[in-house]
Amino acid sequence: MSETITAIVLAGSRGPADPVAADAGVSHKAMATVGGVPMLVRVVRTLLAVPRVGRQIVVIERPELVLDHPELAPLVAAGRLSVVPAAPSPSRSVLAALDSVPDSFPCLVTTADHPLLTPAMVEHFWTHLPEGAAAAAGLARSETIQAAYPETRRTYLRFRGAAYSGCNLFAFRSEAARGAVTFWRRVEQDRKKPWRMIRLLGIPVLLSFLLGRLTIASALDRLGRLTGAPLGIVDMPFAEAAIDVDKPSDRALAEAILAGRG
Repeated sequence: MSETITAIVLAGSRGPADPVAADAGVSHKAMATVGGVPMLVRVVRTLLAVPRVGRQIVVIERPELVLDHPELAPLVAAGRLSVVPAAPSPSRSVLAALDSVPDSFPCLVTTADHPLLTPAMVEHFWTHLPEGAAAAAGLARSETIQAAYPETRRTYLRFRGAAYSGCNLFAFRSEAARGAVTFWRRVEQDRKKPWRMIRLLGIPVLLSFLLGRLTIASALDRLGRLTGAPLGIVDMPFAEAAIDVDKPSDRALAEAILAGRG
């Protein structure tokens, strides 16, 4: 029997300047529709269809957007979904969600702006987690994405031999993974102070990355030592897993992809 996991969905607002929310005329990007359905609802539906997901936690500044929604409210009443107020940053929001329920591990973290997420993607991610990794992230190779959607522009992390884009899928399998979340919080705090990041990672590692010589295995080893938790990645074979909605053009692309699935 497969283990039961908690799913955390980050649905916090980026403020009034968020281009997707502004384009859709909503307060939160999570409530922007794709194919006529709010993105948050699409993600919740997907996770409901994954048998190993036992409960979901939505993290959002305005809980009433969930509690008053005609499709989400019954899930809250049935105990299948809970709502936690969002913290000032994603890492703090994850910690708040973990602390909101007992026995929150193992858990899956994803985002509400992931309307193309499917149960098959979630299952592939979870069943391919590296053995021994306390925390892991889903990544898609550039060639996987470009072969399917050459018109999309994604942000890539370029390592020796491969370039990857994030898929907004994270696994935290045990209490040991809290070290990874705490490190994530530290990165958020220092994102505008690059000298601190250089000192943290070490100049040799940084230079190796900038020169394209750093392997992803070496990067994971270094980050694992810093976080105190063994880390891993899952190579996702789904191009759509890397397409989240950060701008109106992403929303249009997601609409087109869903129409093609229809």
